[in-house]
Amino acid sequence: MAELNSSPEKNDGKKSARKPKSLRVDLTAMVDLAFLLVTFFMLTTTLSKHKAMDLAMPVGDDPGYIAQSRTVTLCLGADNKVLLYRGMPENSVPEVISYGKEGLRKALIDKQEQIKKQTGKNMIVVLKPSDRSKYGNLVDAIDELNITENKQYAIVGITDTDVDMLKKQSIY
Repeated sequence: MAELNSSPEKNDGKKSARKPKSLRVDLTAMVDLAFLLVTFFMLTTTLSKHKAMDLAMPVGDDPGYIAQSRTVTLCLGADNKVLLYRGMPENSVPEVISYGKEGLRKALIDKQEQIKKQTGKNMIVVLKPSDRSKYGNLVDAIDELNITENKQYAIVGITDTDVDMLKKQSIY
């Protein structure tokens, strides 16, 4: 409960003859209203939900072997560039592409159509981030795989052969 006291002195500095009255303001209702408002806003506020990408992991310990004709490897290099090759590095011509709709997405769609036409099976993508690539590049590559509906991909460590190819293309 709050209490306000009035000053017992007049403007001229003399004390007044009458007894000062104390003013009492009851703030209990105001406190109750404040708690009601806090409770209302806490209950009606929607909390933001985390946005996460579903990631399917393989079952078992046996890695399984896949035909070269079905694999496409993406080596993530520096300067937002990707080195893409099909099959084994010594049997293919690597191409350097950038991220985005006209770069990585178009290349993935083209390779997916080629592999489906030649083998009748889905493409398997191997992602190899280098030391020079950014974490955002890996996320962008996975986003492009989801957009192009490539369900089979793996994230593995980069090899020395891949690093040499990145250096030859000046993106390491």
